[in-house]
Amino acid sequence: MEWLETTVIVVHILVSLGLIGLVMIQQGKGAEAGASFGGGASQTVFGSEGSGSFLTRMTAYLAFVFFVTSISLAVIAKQKAEVAAGEEAILSPIELVNSSASGEESVSPEPVIEKLELEAASKEEAPVELE
Repeated sequence: MEWLETTVIVVHILVSLGLIGLVMIQQGKGAEAGASFGGGASQTVFGSEGSGSFLTRMTAYLAFVFFVTSISLAVIAKQKAEVAAGEEAILSPIELVNSSASGEESVSPEPVIEKLELEAASKEEAPVELE
């Protein structure tokens, strides 16, 4: 299943780079007025209509793929979060602290509580010096 996420990420990055390139290539609306004074359609590669319709269609297709991959990545992230939350819900919070601190899976909570009480008591007794 991890290969699917990797594939979607790669496609998402390639499509986003393609969208950036297509948008940068396209001419703005103001460029049409200047083209009528000598920079006509005879110099275009895409025919007498110009590249407008081709680039517009390609941008629309890539935008659709970009939205699909974005939603797919959001769904994959949600599923991963639910699985991770489900695994953590099995252990109690004190077991999570103990297992991460000592590397053991099950430790009784009493030593941790006593240690915390001792640390709190030593902090209260320490004199505070102000200058």
